[in-house]
Order: sequence, then structure tokens, then C-alpha cells
Amino acid sequence: MPYVNIRVAGTLSREQKAEMCEGVTEVIARVAHKPKDAIIIFVDEEERDNISKGGVLLSDLV
Repeated sequence: MPYVNIRVAGTLSREQKAEMCEGVTEVIARVAHKPKDAIIIFVDEEERDNISKGGVLLSDLV
């Protein structure tokens, strides 16, 4: 059973998450030959204050 963890900076709408999960499920099912109902996806939304790139918080890179 494939488990996928997707981490994003900020938040996504419910519709965005649904579309993203549908697309990822399609690719995994096709490439890995796994049934769609066996694929589990976790979406973690992280505050931009909790992520740094190049030593600078993402919230400061806007």
C-alpha cells in the first residue's frame, strides 16, 4: 500500500487538495500498478514561519 506525504508551505483550499490528491493517485496507480483505493495521501500544511530557505524564513521571502 503506497503512502504519500505532501508538505506544502502555507495553505491550500479543499478543492486544490482534492485535485492534487486525485492527480497524484492517478500517477501512482499508473506507474506502480497499484489500485487507487490502496493509495493513501497525507497533506501537511506548514506555516511559512516554520520553513527556512537559505537561512531566511519563507514568510520573509514574500
